[in-house]
Amino acid sequence: MRLRSAPGSRLVYRYYERRLKRDLEAGATPRHIAMIIDGNRRWAREQKLASVGHGHRAGAAKLHEFVDWNAEIGVEVVTLYLLSRDNLTGRSGDELHELCEIIADLTDDLSRKPGRRIRHVGDTRGLPEPLIATLEGAVARTADQQGIVVNLAVGYGGRHEVVEAVKRILVEADGESPAAIAERLTPDLLADHLSTAGQPDPDLVIRTSGEQRLSDFMLWQSAHSEFYFVEALGPDLREVDFLRAVRAYGQRERRFGR
Repeated sequence: MRLRSAPGSRLVYRYYERRLKRDLEAGATPRHIAMIIDGNRRWAREQKLASVGHGHRAGAAKLHEFVDWNAEIGVEVVTLYLLSRDNLTGRSGDELHELCEIIADLTDDLSRKPGRRIRHVGDTRGLPEPLIATLEGAVARTADQQGIVVNLAVGYGGRHEVVEAVKRILVEADGESPAAIAERLTPDLLADHLSTAGQPDPDLVIRTSGEQRLSDFMLWQSAHSEFYFVEALGPDLREVDFLRAVRAYGQRERRFGR
């Protein structure tokens, strides 16, 4: 059982949060932040909950807050890694079914809040039809919304995305010789055929749970990203953890090979 924070502790927390927000004014704000929320299952086990699905639901609730935190500081794009292509084959049927329902609920809820423009980043192949319909509905519902763009990475894999981009280039080049295609193939051309086409690459990638790996997430787009690893499990992420990550980003010197 968790102990409630003492009133004095909450006051200190709020003071520290305000100080972090003031610190951000002196540094650069990322245009695009990507989040790998990890540790939901471990959190559920530590809480001795009946199933790991409770952890996934707690993680989804945290992502609602995470999007709000990003919007509050002026981030233009946030990408949430919700379901990988590896998850589609690596998770048990029951867990995967419940996880897809949770993602559908999260998607629908996010699309009902003003100032959120939803985009699906990933491949619908292998996803259940109700989840596909929810994703498509959320994208259509928010297409004209102004505000933060929320990329939902569902059925996503970085290597798969690059392969699919190359396939699209080849299909569009119908009739061209291999030599002609090779001549005009550039990083910019490939980027224009990714699911994030037209968006800035992530400036900052955050991962929870203390794990330090990409897990096939935005391999192409994160070539020059800054990374920040948080020890907290996904559902335990606090706004101060997020603000620390953004402050650390603002204090780093991004050299881009210079």
